Amino acid sequence: MTETDFLFYLGVLLFCSGLMIVFTKKNALLILMGIELMLNAANLNLVVFNRQQTGMDGQLFALFVILVAVCEAAVGIAIILRVYHYYKSAVPDQVSDLKEHE
Repeated sequence: MTETDFLFYLGVLLFCSGLMIVFTKKNALLILMGIELMLNAANLNLVVFNRQQTGMDGQLFALFVILVAVCEAAVGIAIILRVYHYYKSAVPDQVSDLKEHE
């Protein structure tokens, strides 16, 4: 097994573990962490595939994925904090509706 194969399988393992976290956890912050883990696994695979080619395309795409992950984390945490402030719970199943009652 070469180093490239090892890194590819590591990326697949990270992606599968992130997917398992998203499907099994109830807490919104843990779901967000699972999504981040999946994005980082995609980054790892982009860089591994880029090592097999001569261009910088994979690393450029990885940079964009990192930028999207940072924006997703900032917006996601802001939404989770607002929902927690209103409903006093970070469990998505306990949030009955997102419309404010007046």
